Amino acid sequence: MRVVAVSLSRKKGEKKENRPSAVLKENFGMEGDVHADGTHRQLSLLAVESIEAMRRLGAEVHPGDFAENITTEGVCLHTLPLGTRFLIGDGIELELTQIGKECHSGCAIAKQVGTCVMPREGVFCRILKGGVVRPGDSFRVKE
Repeated sequence: MRVVAVSLSRKKGEKKENRPSAVLKENFGMEGDVHADGTHRQLSLLAVESIEAMRRLGAEVHPGDFAENITTEGVCLHTLPLGTRFLIGDGIELELTQIGKECHSGCAIAKQVGTCVMPREGVFCRILKGGVVRPGDSFRVKE
């Protein structure tokens, strides 16, 4: 179980760009990301397995294309209960606050293949303990 990609965008409506690292600020969000605002949706996550499912439907998509901040591998995020805590690397801690979201009226991906996973399988978290996150960091459910 690991972090596959770390992505951010500075302006709304832009595709998120993959980065070699990012700073997660406690009770705020990802430093430099347009969606960092201290709400219950401080950070968005999507499993790479969900992205791969969209590829099987014919979508040419990659980590960050669904506007997620962190792409994970090995945890079925959307099946976990609200309040679940995640640990990243050596000390980052997140709390699951929302599963899914309302889709914009037919995003480009949904128009291309007829469906989109982010409204059903993307999750949002609050940052309980911040730090630097990088692709390759461990990602696990806190017991």
